[in-house]
Amino acid sequence: MQIGIDKIGFSTSSLYLDLVELAEARGVDPNKYLIGIGQAKQAVIAPTQDIVTMGASAAAQILTETEKAKITTVIVATESGIDNSKASAIYVKTLLGLDDFVRTIEFKEACYAGTAAIQAAKGLVSANPDEQVLVIAADIARYGLNTPGEVTQGGGAVAMLVKANPRILTIESPSVPITRDVMDFWRPLGATEAIVDGKYSTNVYIEMFLDAFNRYQELTNDQLTDFTALAFHLPFTKMGKKALEALLGEDQSTIAEQLRAQLTASQQLNREVGNLYTGSLYLSLISLLANGDVKAGDKLGLFSYGSGAEGEFYPVKLQPGFEKAFSSQQIEANLAKRTKVSVTEYESIFNSQLGMNTADISLNIDADPNQFVLAGIQDQKRIYQIQSN
Repeated sequence: MQIGIDKIGFSTSSLYLDLVELAEARGVDPNKYLIGIGQAKQAVIAPTQDIVTMGASAAAQILTETEKAKITTVIVATESGIDNSKASAIYVKTLLGLDDFVRTIEFKEACYAGTAAIQAAKGLVSANPDEQVLVIAADIARYGLNTPGEVTQGGGAVAMLVKANPRILTIESPSVPITRDVMDFWRPLGATEAIVDGKYSTNVYIEMFLDAFNRYQELTNDQLTDFTALAFHLPFTKMGKKALEALLGEDQSTIAEQLRAQLTASQQLNREVGNLYTGSLYLSLISLLANGDVKAGDKLGLFSYGSGAEGEFYPVKLQPGFEKAFSSQQIEANLAKRTKVSVTEYESIFNSQLGMNTADISLNIDADPNQFVLAGIQDQKRIYQIQSN
């Protein structure tokens, strides 16, 4: 039985920050951000948006009412959890109007959890071909204002429908997971911003990618020529280039140049949005499908990484007609409609997040154009609303 991704969608904030303007405000050469980091714009998340609203928006873009009725499980993968007990998937289920007879769960392991959710979804469908699993990878990346990690912030959500006989791609075997106990990135309880050792984290990422890929080759005897493209978790787009070049070295062969060109195609959307944590790999996949030179039958290699650290390398295969099942037009249209904010506005919005506040708060949702919004907190309960378009 073939199992994989049948539909995929993406949602982010309606606001963005121009990183040239941020560089100028921080007294930094803009090329440090545009070239050195590989980012041009960054999603700015309004207080009325969070992982639940963006996750529901991404899912609503791709699901018909008939498809909603067939969903048996909702998994939200995130490191931006809104509650230490109740799964954010329950809120998403409610906003989407799904049947009560579904299971809902939340996964966490830094940026890796989206891949854990995909593999779990595959297992559910393998056990019962009638299962249809909605996987949502949603996050808001926060490091703080005027910090080294500020340029690698962002946010958004990728929604994927995993089922038998998928129209976009099949999840192939073997998959190679890899875990090491390292302190390259973490967020202590009670903290709203992450702590990161950037250079160390980059080195761990590259090392674990190479080890996972080498292990995959040992298990399969596959070579680089067996892959049309490799897609990476992209906390910033230059990270993918660092990993690929560590693998290719001085190789200037046809396949090496092809993989470099495909990487560029996979970076385009992430460059315009910033860091999605759990969703970054899958936004890179969307960008590859939209902008890369790929066709039905092609095998792609995906590398997922979550600091702390866990990674996984696994292959997928594009299905006949995937072009008809997948469309980037709505995603591109939504990005084009975003409103640019000034650095001063961005700083104000950043400091306006609900965070760990326990007081009753009512947020102004009038300026939020999204269908799903966070209206505030009452009695320490988040209040979500659905707005008519």
